[in-house]
Amino acid sequence: MTVNHSNIVNERLAKTINGLVTDETGLPLPGATVVAKGTSAKTVTGSDGKFVLNVPDNATILVVSYIGMDAQEVNISNLTNVTIKLMPSSNANLSEVVVTALGVKREKRALTFAAQQLAGTELTKAGSPNFMEAMSGKVAGVDVGISNSGVGGSTKTVLRGSKSITGNSEALFVIDGVPVVNNKGGQPGSYGGTDGGDGLSALNQDDFESVTILRGANGAILYGSQGANGVILINTKKGQAGKIAIALNSITNFSSAATLPEFQFNYGAVGGNDRSWSKTKGNYQSNYIDDFFQTGVNTINSVSVSGGNERTTTYFSYGNNYASGIVPTSTYNKHNVTLSQETKLFDDKLTLSGNVRFSYEKSKNRPGAGYYNNPITGLYLFARERNFDDYKNNYQIFDATRNLFKQNWYSSEEKQNNPYWELYNDPKLSTSNRVIATAKASYAFLPHFKFDVRGNIDYNDRLLDYRYAAGGNSVSVSSNGTWNYAKYNDKALYGDAILSYDNTFGKFSLNSVLGTSIQDYTFNDGMIFGNGTVPLQYPNFFSFANLPYNLVINQTYSRVQKQGLFANASLGFKDMLYLDLAGRNDYASTLATTGNDSYFYYSAGLSAIISQMVSLPKEINFLKLRASTSQVGNEVPYNIVNPGNTIGGAGGPDGIGGINRNTQTPFATLVPEKIISNEIGLEGRFLNDRLSLDFTYYKNTSTNQFLSLTAPSGSGYTFYYVNAGKVTNQGFELTFGGDPIKNDDFKWNSTLNLSQNRNKIVELIAENPEYQVGSNDEGFNSIIKSGGSFNDLYIFKLARNAAGQIILDADGKPTRTAKQEYVGNLNPDLITGWNNTFTYKNLSLSALVSAKFGGVAFSKTEAFLDSYGVSKRTGDIRDAGATMPINAIKDNTPVTSIDPEVYYNVIGDRNGIMEPYVFSRTNVRLAQVSLAYNIPIKGSAIKSASVSLIGRNLFFFYKKAPFDPEQAMSTSNSNQANDVFAVPATRSYGFNLKLNF
Repeated sequence: MTVNHSNIVNERLAKTINGLVTDETGLPLPGATVVAKGTSAKTVTGSDGKFVLNVPDNATILVVSYIGMDAQEVNISNLTNVTIKLMPSSNANLSEVVVTALGVKREKRALTFAAQQLAGTELTKAGSPNFMEAMSGKVAGVDVGISNSGVGGSTKTVLRGSKSITGNSEALFVIDGVPVVNNKGGQPGSYGGTDGGDGLSALNQDDFESVTILRGANGAILYGSQGANGVILINTKKGQAGKIAIALNSITNFSSAATLPEFQFNYGAVGGNDRSWSKTKGNYQSNYIDDFFQTGVNTINSVSVSGGNERTTTYFSYGNNYASGIVPTSTYNKHNVTLSQETKLFDDKLTLSGNVRFSYEKSKNRPGAGYYNNPITGLYLFARERNFDDYKNNYQIFDATRNLFKQNWYSSEEKQNNPYWELYNDPKLSTSNRVIATAKASYAFLPHFKFDVRGNIDYNDRLLDYRYAAGGNSVSVSSNGTWNYAKYNDKALYGDAILSYDNTFGKFSLNSVLGTSIQDYTFNDGMIFGNGTVPLQYPNFFSFANLPYNLVINQTYSRVQKQGLFANASLGFKDMLYLDLAGRNDYASTLATTGNDSYFYYSAGLSAIISQMVSLPKEINFLKLRASTSQVGNEVPYNIVNPGNTIGGAGGPDGIGGINRNTQTPFATLVPEKIISNEIGLEGRFLNDRLSLDFTYYKNTSTNQFLSLTAPSGSGYTFYYVNAGKVTNQGFELTFGGDPIKNDDFKWNSTLNLSQNRNKIVELIAENPEYQVGSNDEGFNSIIKSGGSFNDLYIFKLARNAAGQIILDADGKPTRTAKQEYVGNLNPDLITGWNNTFTYKNLSLSALVSAKFGGVAFSKTEAFLDSYGVSKRTGDIRDAGATMPINAIKDNTPVTSIDPEVYYNVIGDRNGIMEPYVFSRTNVRLAQVSLAYNIPIKGSAIKSASVSLIGRNLFFFYKKAPFDPEQAMSTSNSNQANDVFAVPATRSYGFNLKLNF
């Protein structure tokens, strides 16, 4: 029997180190890694930033690190209690361990693909209610679109450009290695509608430890086709061993309308007309639009409790978000409860862990957009000579004949309603009850081997109940009221089993995984109906029993199952060369019976640490080159291969409904879209790690697009699908940062993120070069066609002769071009974010300047304001005289002036000549500000406290569009940077209080 005496000696001579790790302001850092250098002794800090570590007596150095902070070495030769303050640094993440696909942790230096990690504290610093909004500008290559429907609204997240013409191009979101459902509800269009929200709003970002962005499919290959558009990995907080730690976080924000259009209030309508085109000035109300919008209040409160021992740890949190929007009666309420636990058994070989996340969301009267049933329309277009207060205070009048109230409004136009009738008589309710539960067992059955089994359920019960009272606008609401109702649930089941091996063989290292997964998704399992303008049987009684007899109640349902086998191996040599190989084979139910339901994809990458291979100038501390390639499929829609018939015809009172026959040709040869991605990158640190650089150039090619064509006459079908087309995206991503100033009392940390993507529709259908996707949306069109790009904007321009004169018709009205013409692309050319943190003793000031350069924005709101004579420009023109100058020609006679009413009635409104309403999308703004003060506290149960003044979207340094093009009316593919009577963007300001016990 052999006895290892050295181990006995080390244990006998071990000593205990107690410590506290804080950030630059003195706030505790939970989850910081503490290692006794040269030993296996290691721990992480608890939620109070404290740690207890038993180290060998001969250990003299502690290495303390945290995501987004400079690692620090501390001499503990004669110490048993230490306090370590870490400083933020854009350089630190290059030496950190980062979370990658499937929750696997790897050294960033070994990665062969682009990955950027952001600490969870960055997401809550400025009090943003949506973590994707908080991330915008802080990470390179992430294009975030934000709905202006308010708190709880949806977002659109695209990494490296749109790749799928008719499918999904948004990133996959993953929580602790498991894909999370992010189904998006309906979106507004020109005719109206309300943002249905998405799955991300249900999450509590106070539970986030860090977020890792895998921008390309190269790093997301293990997620298969779901990861084709890149992945955003969320790593959540866990319980930490030690004393119970309690953390409180309270945020209060106040918001106000920031980008209202410019109006005139001096000219009213003539003879009771709806349009304010009088040439005579009057003294009319001018404050009712400003008064309509209220100050929004958003409170976010959370409490977390963490604790445990060396065997079992627990984390619990509760969060509440209550918001009232700038539009009266619009409210949002959310509750989050999270419980996670981890237990180690059998000498730490077996680890059992699990977590449950519950959320409840309730949204009332979430603002919409578009013409119909929108209070903004009537508010903006209100005839100026009338008294708005009369309609505000008496928004409804009693109709004795019908024994009900009807709206009091001067106009019967289909676009207009009394704004206050909309607010108080057309309630819109949306609720969500969601639970996400995960259980995991991890068994280290042999040295270097580990086997993980994991299961997850994501269940969401959704209700959308929109009611429009009888007595409203008869064009969009039935005489007895209109009811749009949807109740359904989404259920996602996920399971995986993963065998991992991690070992070092002399000069070589191997990190590998082999696994299998299964996903079973059942979405939209429920019912939906809307009676439109078909009357309910009795007015304003919203009950199933009162539905019209000929109304079809549709049952909705879709189910998809996908099984996968995957493997990944990362081989290292001398910690300076790394070869990464990965592959996955999926089996998809959506391709059943085609023979293509099994498909394989791969990735390969190589990285080289140049600074360890050759001698470089002392100014270069670290230099790495990397390159990778991958091929991956994109998701195939449900029910395409062989769709069935549906019951949908309306029957009589005693009859049954008819059958809606399928009109799509079965697609027996369907294959998934294919995306080939290539990237190269350079990473470096310079000047004693004071500066850092991360650069990536990429090119993606997407083929086998999913396109529809008109079916041949006589086939019995109206359309069919083909796999065709080729779309490319290429561009760069750059993160450059460092510490321009750094001393004991003061530090300035600065990080600049830049990215550019060039999209090209190389080909759609070779046999049909005129084929295009997109149709006219009353004045504008977002067209996808060969030779163009995603979100190319086409509008009718003013018809001009060779001399540039506007051609007038026989009535003296401007004419338009024969067809719509290209005027620009809605996507920006360059996305930037400049993030700065200034720290002086207990004070810390953070400011984010974000910008998007290039691209165009479009406003149909401005077109309506002009045609109705209520815009400031139409007032200014009348101030100058009865006519406006014009360079035009009628027949062969030059025309130099025109009646502005004639001019704007032609070019404005919904189907006009939209040339004047295309604007530059370029904008530069102060996106986030936080001024924090760490309150010195001694001898109290409160271990640390801080208070912050915070603000978001405070002002623009530069903007030409009359609205905020980054807070869009819709987060769908085709309505970016577009405004049709959307709620104005907001600026917010408030305060944040943090306490740790």
